[in-house]
Order: sequence, then C-alpha cells, then structure tokens
Amino acid sequence: MNEYIKYDSRGVEVGCGTGISKFYIKARNFILTDYLDNDWLDIKNVDALNTPFENKSFDFIVSSNMIHHVTYPLKFFQEMNRILRPGGVLLIQEINASFFMRLFLRLMRHEGYSFDVDVFNEEAVCTNPNDLWSANCAIPNLLFDNKNKFKQKIPYFKIISDKYCEFFIFLNSGGVIAKTFYIPLPIFLLRLIKLIDDILTIISPRIFALQRQIILQKI
Repeated sequence: MNEYIKYDSRGVEVGCGTGISKFYIKARNFILTDYLDNDWLDIKNVDALNTPFENKSFDFIVSSNMIHHVTYPLKFFQEMNRILRPGGVLLIQEINASFFMRLFLRLMRHEGYSFDVDVFNEEAVCTNPNDLWSANCAIPNLLFDNKNKFKQKIPYFKIISDKYCEFFIFLNSGGVIAKTFYIPLPIFLLRLIKLIDDILTIISPRIFALQRQIILQKI
C-alpha cells in the first residue's frame, strides 16, 4: 500500500479491527476508525457506510479484510467516493474465494460465503445486518472478478491494480479474531514461503490464492 501513499498524504482506515496498520502505513496523517469503541482508535463508532467526514477529506483510504463484512457494498463505495479527493486511492486487501479458501472456510466454520447475492444492488443485503461480524467471503470476487461490470456499476473508481497473493503464509498467520495454531518462523524462511506463495498464486489464483490486493483510484 505504501507504494501509493506519500508521507504528507492524509488517510484513514475504515474498519481497522486491531489497528496494527499504523505500524506499517508510512503517512504522517493517518487515522484509525472502526464501528467499535476500542482504545486504539483515533475516531470511534464510525459506520463505514455513513462516515462523519466531510467531502473530499482524504488522499487515501485503507480497507483491510473489511469489505466482505459490509452489508451493502455499493453504499460503501459511494461513501468512499464521497470522502476521497479526486485522484485519491482506495487501498484494499481482501479475501479471495478460491478453491482452497472455500474449503478452509467450510472446515473452520468461521465465516461463510454465498455467490447468490447482488453486490451492485444498493438495496440487496449481502451479510447479516444484525451481526457486525457476519461475513460473505464471496463479496470481493463478485465485485472485482468481472472488471467490465465493476466499471459499469461503479464508474467513479477505476481499478489500477489487482493482484492475488498468499497461501501458506495466510494459513500460518494465526488469525485475527479466530485464533488458530501457527508456527513462529524466522524471516528468511518466511521470505522463502512468500516466494512459493507468489508462484502458486500466479500459476493458479482460483485454486491457491487466499488473498487479493486491489487499488482503486477515484476518477
């Protein structure tokens, strides 16, 4: 994400969860928000579909593994468009509902997925609106797999990058909310695993890639 951020840029993360992105994002003016009221948040109780920010407030927005929790994805993009400045970027890290991701989701029973929703319908419910932590891990694929449809339905953003990533590294992460077993590894071994992951996700993203990185720019 730092490739698309200038140090003096103004940015915000929506749905920041544990807030660890502040350790990595290289921007002087970067704030954390979430719907909850955790102590590490700069602004608490922020609804990503209806934020308290003024029009054209930010140069960049970070959304990390959050969109698959959004009940109305189209409203989310409308709101991000409203608070982004022209030329600003929406930096997205998300689930990729590949073969193995769907398999692991079924085995762990942590989050579900359904391809039978219309993510481009402003009134269509894509997750449980009564459960903040409910998820539909198919949402990112429904949004971004068909580039022409995305361009037609969300014309105020253009996709400037869409990359697949992570397999073994994702599985050995230990999780965020649902804690799972992991093996602490030295950095040189992690780099080797990342290289293997890069090869697997390039060769067959629909089978192996468990994550994807999308950069949208406001037109």
